[in-house]
Amino acid sequence: MRALLRPLLRVFAAPRLNMREDYQKVRRLQRHLTALPRTRYRAASWRTVPGDPGSHVPVRVFQPREKRREDVLLFLHGGGWVTGDIESYTPACATMADLTGCVVVSVDYRLAPEHPFPAGLEDCYQVVRLLLDEPGRADLDDPGRIVLVGDSAGGNLAAAVSLLLRERGHVGVRRQILLYPVTHWDHDPATSPFASVREHGADYRLTTTEVQDYMEMYVPDPAHRKDPRVSPLMARDLTAQPRTLVITAELDLLRDEGEAYGQALAGAGTAVRIHCVPEALHGFITLPRFSRTLRDAYEVIDEFLEEPL
Repeated sequence: MRALLRPLLRVFAAPRLNMREDYQKVRRLQRHLTALPRTRYRAASWRTVPGDPGSHVPVRVFQPREKRREDVLLFLHGGGWVTGDIESYTPACATMADLTGCVVVSVDYRLAPEHPFPAGLEDCYQVVRLLLDEPGRADLDDPGRIVLVGDSAGGNLAAAVSLLLRERGHVGVRRQILLYPVTHWDHDPATSPFASVREHGADYRLTTTEVQDYMEMYVPDPAHRKDPRVSPLMARDLTAQPRTLVITAELDLLRDEGEAYGQALAGAGTAVRIHCVPEALHGFITLPRFSRTLRDAYEVIDEFLEEPL
């Protein structure tokens, strides 16, 4: 089965792109292909810095068809810090709300290269801090019910936000879910410390060239790419981090660095669960809800959310 499936997955892999030249086309295509579901969401714009008219960050608040939990999932989307937005991730967020039974808050942070590091990270940090300070914005009484969630570059931002909250002396979230996150700066097959970069960096949906292009657009100055706010795995101190679920995809070049981050957190005393979805490609969170890959991931997420606080 595996021998037959992998060539088929290569057929359906995303076309190779020059992200430096094509990122705007990708953004337009993502918005064009996104069919808004018949779902329940409330659009809002939160001023994250009181009195600053320029600090508005758009968010969407998704209601599940059946609310089964009091938790709020604060979601940071992927797209290499360059593509993806609140619109293109609306179907995935609606699915997330329905499959978890939780309210989902999606954040439309600023994108590179127009807004390079740390603009998008600061947007995410300010929204997370605002919701921790004012959980009533999401109809919560207990900020401990906020779960930080991110996929790919969004997983990177979620991990970085948790590190920033501790660094700046703010009470952080108690739980985070990192879906195939970027945690390291080096995705060159010749120098990367991770085997998955060499094994899956040219075959499937995401390539090493694309990841390197994304990184260079997000962080133009190479001297900043080893900053833990860009590469959380480079952090010297990973203590006092939220209980973490790391979910990776078997056929993803980011698999090993995501799992390495989970192991590093565990080594620093954080309660961590790591789960690799078999035969999965990068970006599976956007798959239709009936897909086996998505069901596998959400079964693990469901178990994580059921664990006592």
